Amino acid sequence: MTIKKLLRHETILAVLVVLALIVLAAQSPRFFTVDNLLNQGRLMTEVGLIAIVMTFVIVTGGIDLSVGSILGMSAIMLGVFWKNFGLPLELAIFLALMVGTLAGLFNGLIITRFKVPPLIATLGTLALYRGIAEGVSQARSVRGYPDWFYVLGQGQVLGVPTQLWLLGIVAVVAAVILGMTTWGRMTYATGSNETAARFSGLRVDRVKLLIYSASGFAAALAAVIFVSRVSTTRSDMGTGVELDAITAVVLGGTSIFGGRGTIIGTLLGLILIQALKNGLSLAGVKSDGTIVLIGAVLILTILISNLFHRDGTR
Repeated sequence: MTIKKLLRHETILAVLVVLALIVLAAQSPRFFTVDNLLNQGRLMTEVGLIAIVMTFVIVTGGIDLSVGSILGMSAIMLGVFWKNFGLPLELAIFLALMVGTLAGLFNGLIITRFKVPPLIATLGTLALYRGIAEGVSQARSVRGYPDWFYVLGQGQVLGVPTQLWLLGIVAVVAAVILGMTTWGRMTYATGSNETAARFSGLRVDRVKLLIYSASGFAAALAAVIFVSRVSTTRSDMGTGVELDAITAVVLGGTSIFGGRGTIIGTLLGLILIQALKNGLSLAGVKSDGTIVLIGAVLILTILISNLFHRDGTR
């Protein structure tokens, strides 16, 4: 193993995660308990699902600011399909997932067909989808789901929260696709140099369409789990989740300019953020202090990583 591999961003971040866990555990005896750790796993699953697919989006040089609104809209539509339309809950879940996927596809179409920058396109659909959620819900929530539905967000399998199993499966599949398949290489090529990728015969627009559709699907899946975990639907669900997901991805070493990023880095970033939120809360630090520290850690990690990669390599 070379020095360069030892000093790669993910290694530096892993060291910071270990140090943070040690410090936080020393601050509160409740931090390193099994119950607390599993509960934190539950709380980070929705953001984690979105962040994993957001890694693909940012690797292509794009961004998706609408995922929080897609989550809220999918959650509302789940309740509407089941409660208002009287559909079986299984079908309502499927249709809610399709709503999220189509919303992501619409983002992709705006970006690829009309050449609108991803930041502008998804900023617009952020407001559009949130407005649809609020208009459909009319400030009403839906409750009273059947007991089997709560297994997704509140149940356990072999002592581990159900949604953590799902997050693990999605993470493994995504890591394999991004790191070991032709599709993953196409994703990196698109982000590294889109013009060169087009001249090489790669179907760049198709890559983007599928990735933004997957981003919408991940947000809708997170919505289903969110509703199951909190036992109700509200139009404000998912507000701000896009910032948490993007922070985890960037903290994990994915370049906002595209062409670089890993799933393991995103997961490490996610774990560090959730650990800081929980550990500092247990230690009695106010929420504003936690936000400041997370921002400082993000900047510090990127600066340290850049110091060891001044040659400009990806």
